[in-house]
Amino acid sequence: MTDEPGLSAREILDRLDTTLSRGTRIRAVVALLAGLAGAVFVTSLWWSEPGPLPDRTHLSFTLLTVFCLAWAGYGGWLLTRRVPLFATEQVVAAGIALASSVSTTGIAVVAAARSGTGPGPALAVGGLFIAAALTLAARARARRAALLRRMRQLTRQDGS
Repeated sequence: MTDEPGLSAREILDRLDTTLSRGTRIRAVVALLAGLAGAVFVTSLWWSEPGPLPDRTHLSFTLLTVFCLAWAGYGGWLLTRRVPLFATEQVVAAGIALASSVSTTGIAVVAAARSGTGPGPALAVGGLFIAAALTLAARARARRAALLRRMRQLTRQDGS
């Protein structure tokens, strides 16, 4: 079980390493850099348009920029955490992915319907992304709940 059997659950939790694992740090840096790069790219496309854009195009550019900044914010937030997260980062990432998937699918469906090509392909592809994001969100919430449940069990055992 443990190298030091006399430790209580609270002492074990206090001894947890508060630094991020290498994989988590790499994912955080990638999210931060990709989010910033995406925001710069989308914003530069938006500003470099030669003529006036319709309101729905402004809305689309705004949403894409917000999602890129959300990923950058997520990466920065994750890099600054110094406490055990108990899978909170997975729940946050799944939430961003789900919001991005639903909004992007909505934009694509409206654009396809307005252009006359039909919303079928946009709905099919968007539905796959939404299904994947929902699956990841459910798994992340279940993992967080299991970790928190285990922590409560350990702290309850420590108190008795």
